[in-house]
Formats: sequence, structure tokens, C-alpha cells
Amino acid sequence: MAHITSPQGATPLAHQLDSLMTLLAVVRLGRYSAAGEALGINHSTVSRRLAALEKAVGGRLLSRTQDGWEATALGTRVLAVAEEVEAAVGKLADDGDGLVHGMLRVAAPEAFTTQICVPAAVRLRERHPAVEVELISATQRVRQSRSGVDIEVVVNKPLVHKAVSEHIGDYALGLYASPEWLAAHGTPRRREDLAGVAINYYVDSMLQVDELDMAAEELPGTRRGVRSTSVFAHVAATEAGGGVGILPDFLARGAEERGTLVRVLPEEYSYVLSYWAVVRQEALRSPLVAAGVEALRAAARAELAGA
Repeated sequence: MAHITSPQGATPLAHQLDSLMTLLAVVRLGRYSAAGEALGINHSTVSRRLAALEKAVGGRLLSRTQDGWEATALGTRVLAVAEEVEAAVGKLADDGDGLVHGMLRVAAPEAFTTQICVPAAVRLRERHPAVEVELISATQRVRQSRSGVDIEVVVNKPLVHKAVSEHIGDYALGLYASPEWLAAHGTPRRREDLAGVAINYYVDSMLQVDELDMAAEELPGTRRGVRSTSVFAHVAATEAGGGVGILPDFLARGAEERGTLVRVLPEEYSYVLSYWAVVRQEALRSPLVAAGVEALRAAARAELAGA
């Protein structure tokens, strides 16, 4: 274990176990408020613990950046000690069973959250009952600040700063319509047959992901159908006969099996995308976060393989 000497008159570092765990949470999540929520304490307690820890080691442990709070050089040394303490306490807590515990926060696109994050969270908690999971649905580009969540899932590989991106799985957007709509309007045989057809998709002005925007641009000459920030609204509008929907293949698969949706122009239109998990470098060393990423990857393999 790294050796850090407490200044004269300061509370010994050995008495700062809660503060060490608080430092871990702040560095991994990037925000005092998020760390406090994860630990079940308020913002002022987080601040007080860190101030006491800084007094104990005799220097600043954190610096504020556009990506949230990050460890200073001294903070990195103390962080190593905190991680060793966490590992040792974890071994005592799980009695050698290899269980992990704590709050895991995941932000992901809506369809990914429902179809992949939820089963992943259930499986993770079956294996590690002490784990709590919070899921935040957000279809957006990777944030400049990844603070406040442990894992952020985005569409396509992002360019990230002081973070690690892990490939989770691939999927494709396809064109779908209801049998009733096809009976009334005819089945398109070529992409040109979509001219003037109403397309159900995202609201242009509110879509933050360039790759998703480009998927619609590959269909020139169409007109707007039902537009929504919710991908499930795209599915519902398409099943209701409101036009042709641009839908994730894994999300439309169940409707195809029920006979409420039919794939249109599968040979001409398949827009392939990928899901990536973005994790702060410090957070990836957490057993909980590592277990969360692996759970997402396993759930994605199971869900996307059949799409």
C-alpha cells in the first residue's frame, strides 16, 4: 500500500476511511452531488469529508475541469490507497464470494435502456444482490462532461477525453410499415417508391446524434410523418398505419413476429450503427463498474444477435 504521512495536528489518515470512500465516489462520478447520492449523504457531508481528508494529507486532492472533478497528483496517490482499502473491505463484506455492491448509474438511449439495460440490471442484481442500479434514458451525443453517471452508452464510437470507450454491440436501422398501410399504399419495390411517403422518425431540431440524423437523410423526397423524441412512439405510429418508420431492427423484431410490422426494402436500406459504453478512466477500475460494463455487453449480445 502506498504510504502517505499525515501532517502534524491533522486527523490520522487511518481514521479517514469514510473520506477515502467519498474521494473514490467523487473521482469516479465527477460531481459532489452524484457522489453524495451514491453514498447516501448530502453535498455538505461530501465537502466536509474531502476537506478533512485534504487536511489529513496536507494538500489539494481534486481539481475542477470541464469533465467534472478530477484527482490532482496528490489525489492520485491517495486514490490508490482508497482503492486498496475498497478492495480489502469488499473481501470482508462478500466473505470471499466475489460479490460487488454499491450504486451503478447508467445513461443510455431509450431503446437500449429498455431492451438491454433493464435485463442487464436484473442479471447483475441476481448475481450481486447488494448492487443498486439507476437508469437514465437519453439519446444524445457523448457529453463533454461525463460526470454524474458511471457508464454512458452512446451511438457509434465517440472521441472522448480522459475516458475509456468500450464496444457493446452493433445494430441496424431499417424501414418498416404495417400490413394495413402496405395494403392501402402498396409495397415499395425500390427506394424511389418512397417519394412522398410519410416517414416516422425523430424530431429534426431536437435530434442530437449526427449518425441518426444521417439515417433519415438517406431517404430524399420523403415527407414527415409522426415525429417524436421517443423511439417507442416511432414504433407505435408505424404499427398504427401512420406511414413508414425508421426503426432499430432489434426493437422492431417483436412486432414483426406478431405480424404488426413488415420490413420494407431490406436489400436497399440497412443503416448500421453501434453502441459504445464510455467510462471515466478512474471508474473503470471499480469492480462494480467493470461488472456493469460486462453485464451490458452480455445483454447486448443476447438481444442484438437475433436482430
